Amino acid sequence: MSRLFIDTPYLVFQNQETQNDAPLEMAPDELATLRALAQDYAEIAAEKVNAERKRLWASLNDLEPTRPLLWMNEVCWNEMDVDGELRLRTRNEVCQRIESELRKTLYQWRHMQGDMVVEGTFFSPSILRNDGVGVKVEADVLETEADRQIASRRFHNQFARDEGLERIHPPHVELDRARTEAFRAFYARVFEGILPVATRGCTGFWFAPWDDLVFFMGAENVLTALLERPDFMHALVGRLVEAYLVGLERFRELGLIAPNHLNVRVGSGGYGYTRQAPSDAALGPWGAATAQIFGSVSPEMHQEFGLAYERRWLAKWDLAYYGCCEPLHDKLAILSSIPNLRKVSVSPWADVAASAEAMRGRYVMSLKPSPQVLAGPEFDPEAVRRELRGKLSAARGCNVEIILKDISTVRHEPRRLWEWVRVANEVITSL
Repeated sequence: MSRLFIDTPYLVFQNQETQNDAPLEMAPDELATLRALAQDYAEIAAEKVNAERKRLWASLNDLEPTRPLLWMNEVCWNEMDVDGELRLRTRNEVCQRIESELRKTLYQWRHMQGDMVVEGTFFSPSILRNDGVGVKVEADVLETEADRQIASRRFHNQFARDEGLERIHPPHVELDRARTEAFRAFYARVFEGILPVATRGCTGFWFAPWDDLVFFMGAENVLTALLERPDFMHALVGRLVEAYLVGLERFRELGLIAPNHLNVRVGSGGYGYTRQAPSDAALGPWGAATAQIFGSVSPEMHQEFGLAYERRWLAKWDLAYYGCCEPLHDKLAILSSIPNLRKVSVSPWADVAASAEAMRGRYVMSLKPSPQVLAGPEFDPEAVRRELRGKLSAARGCNVEIILKDISTVRHEPRRLWEWVRVANEVITSL
């Protein structure tokens, strides 16, 4: 079984490897480097603007009137360094994890804040063992650039015939309590007298069984099988969902489900702040689901193969976020079958006006501008302005979060992203 950290959200129940067997030790110069960064982090966390932004995010998520809020994630960090701001000075792998998180937070605050929030507690990871669901991704990978997270993949079809269902099994999950405590003590040494340190579990799960099946089969093969082998695909996704639900229960038993009504990403969107009182029956404030491959199928097929299974997962939570990159403007009628739905992704390919018509007063619009403008030969700030003005005009009267994501490249010109945020802030202020 592999070990993995769960201090970041969207853990998928798949076998993963990590460096957490690294020695928990640091040289004096490494400690000094981390503590200097931690002091800067603490000063940012103490700024009053954080409290105001938390209030705004809670108002947005609770469907109270507020201005559009802005945040970004999935940044191409390998292209963002300026004057060594992101260059790591520590050598120990665990020190580098801490240093990287500190440097990225400080960098984003300095250059592209939007409505980001920095909390006054630093979290150390829970560490667990997880053997996955029995199927590993097999793919040919073409990397276009070293250190780039996004690569081209051709997935091997591991379910080309109506067999192999027995390969999928619930994950075996164990919490490594001793190692988790050792990490907490290590982090506490770094932040002593600067910030409190706490251990937490998983703040979110990326429940996307159809994304997994694309990884296991390839997109074209999935769509073909839905038409030619529907009974098998029902059996396949049903078995995978059962494995997820068993894994989720194991996380609950181990106390590894952490609150996500704070500055953590919910679904593919923004922060989860809310004033809604949690119910006793729910596992937490926010659950999320998506079936991106169904962007090209009918609402009827989406209902039958997607929502029929996803509602079982989303019912575990108080509030639900739905969607990612798939256009959903023609699926909002079926999405209303999710009783606790609160936030819906409106991707760059969605019709914003049609989405707004169905969402006003009912759901938060998680608006995703196109990151394509950042990747061209020349960056045009006015194109950003036109897109945001047009989409926000179409969304007038909605609760809107603007989430810039999937930033695969800025052509090694980090200031493009800084400028994007500056223009976006101007557009929001001018509303």
